Amino acid sequence: MINFFLNEENVQIDCDPSFRLLDILRDKFQLMGPKEGCGEGECGACAVIIDGKLINSCLVAMGSLNNSKVITIEGYSKTDRYKVLERTFAEAGAVQCGFCTPGMIMAAEALLSVNANPTVEDIREAISGNLCRCTGYNMIINAIKLAAEQGVGLW
Repeated sequence: MINFFLNEENVQIDCDPSFRLLDILRDKFQLMGPKEGCGEGECGACAVIIDGKLINSCLVAMGSLNNSKVITIEGYSKTDRYKVLERTFAEAGAVQCGFCTPGMIMAAEALLSVNANPTVEDIREAISGNLCRCTGYNMIINAIKLAAEQGVGLW
């Protein structure tokens, strides 16, 4: 039995410890925000925050999660911090197809939670593990910078 916190709820699951977190999130918990993009940890579509760090869930074996705290975009979307990022992504035109958006927002949160005033270079580095095919990175960078200017990192 694997015990962990998922979006602030204590959960238990009996599964093969080698199963990927991404599959469990989608198949067992019906959390569709993390998506299968590349399946190799290259695109960031499956990004979640585990114990305060941005992690690609396609690379995480369930057996490594005992007593960990996992936050998905579904859990994060219930916070005031998310609402600011959601608004700034819309204002900056940083959302088009939406496939990369959950991972980008999780990357933004991971950055802003440790750096309230990131430089453009800090933002570029923070989202470097996330691919976007249609929006373009400048609008995403502008959205994160705008959120920082509105105080997301200070909460």
